[in-house]
Amino acid sequence: MSIKAAVDFVLGLGPSVMLPIILTIFGMVLGQGFKKSFRAGLTIGVGFVGINLVIGLLMNALGPAAQALVKSLGLNLDVLDVGWPIGAAISFGTPVAPLLIPIVLVLNVILLAVNFTKTMDVDLWNYWHFIFAGSIAYYASHNMFFGILVGCLTAIVIFKLADWTAPVLEHHFGLPGVSLPHTETVGWAPLMYVLEKIESKIPGLNNIHASPEDVQKRFGLFGEPLVMGLILGLIMGVLGKYDLKGILTLGVQMASVLVLMPKMVAILMEGLIPLSEGAREFIQKRFPGKEVYIGLDAAIVIGHPAGMAVALIMVPITIFMAVILPYNRMLPFADLAVLPFIVIWATAVSRGNIVKGILNSIICMAVIFFIATNFAELATTMGKAVGFQFPEGANMISGIDLGSHVVPWIIIRILQPDNPAIFVAAIACAIGYAALWWWVRNDIKKQYAEEINASK
Repeated sequence: MSIKAAVDFVLGLGPSVMLPIILTIFGMVLGQGFKKSFRAGLTIGVGFVGINLVIGLLMNALGPAAQALVKSLGLNLDVLDVGWPIGAAISFGTPVAPLLIPIVLVLNVILLAVNFTKTMDVDLWNYWHFIFAGSIAYYASHNMFFGILVGCLTAIVIFKLADWTAPVLEHHFGLPGVSLPHTETVGWAPLMYVLEKIESKIPGLNNIHASPEDVQKRFGLFGEPLVMGLILGLIMGVLGKYDLKGILTLGVQMASVLVLMPKMVAILMEGLIPLSEGAREFIQKRFPGKEVYIGLDAAIVIGHPAGMAVALIMVPITIFMAVILPYNRMLPFADLAVLPFIVIWATAVSRGNIVKGILNSIICMAVIFFIATNFAELATTMGKAVGFQFPEGANMISGIDLGSHVVPWIIIRILQPDNPAIFVAAIACAIGYAALWWWVRNDIKKQYAEEINASK
């Protein structure tokens, strides 16, 4: 069997099948025994099935509503947002994919062994983000080595970001022993923490407390996630010009998402907790003081009530931004339903403050529109090369998700100096990104100092 065929087979099984297998083996290696490891792995698989069912409900309900809003406004831009599933499919169809998956996996193990990272990324299906980075670089340079280099450099940066943000997963989202090596989301954490640092010094804004708990205290029943989802869904239905039945259905569906997602994550955690505890015990016995995080899909945190509320509010704001931003050429469409992923760190940095989450998300989306527009030509070239069937009337493609790849954009544009203006901008962005990250490098430890000390 060829490498490509083996990779295709593993990816074709999907996370709900492969995660139980991988994590059962992982648990046995940790000395947890077959019974305990198998039960934990299977429970995690069930949790992912549940999470994906709720995400499917979200996509199927919110996606058409957002697209109806786009159509009702009569927007006409020349780059079409085709959505992350198309981006992933195109990425997996490139020559870089079958090489980069095993290379990144081996690289991760080596970096873990030499203590460069604490994250073991078992989320093989989201390796497509690293493959996308490598594939874009390959089609920009027509050089396989260049593509693999960019994919590996992206993975290295993302693993370090995952390590840095792991305390947030434990103390804000309630997921100990887990990190998010998820390129489209965690790459925004440094910028978002800088914004939080600035916002905390702005009079008035620094005194606003708008977490879901605060909203619930102030508004009672109308502040509960269940009712907030209903209200936001009703508003989206009205904006999308749905009929009464459609408006009410969307309201109940959004309420369902906000209630069901945390319950699905709880099932996932039932399986993760024994594995994370086993990993901690195993590492402490053999390598005192060393930690290992299990790297998973950011889908496990999108159900946080503050994040979902901000994501729904951001749908009409994002469409409005597409119209007014002078440099934007992308029509937001299919990926409007993935805004819950995009706003994760915009909201988490303020520990669920909805007002700050919206402000941070607006700044994040302004950058995403730039990157998505800038990547459109390469994404279109890549799509044509793998035989993607373009929607009628679409000459160029990109996506909100593709535009969220800020770390790959910086790396690719630095290593491709043929456009002097973009090259200089990329160098400036790299220096700025590193400086901002350095500036806030200790902020997570300070923010969660009390919880971190209590957990020791």
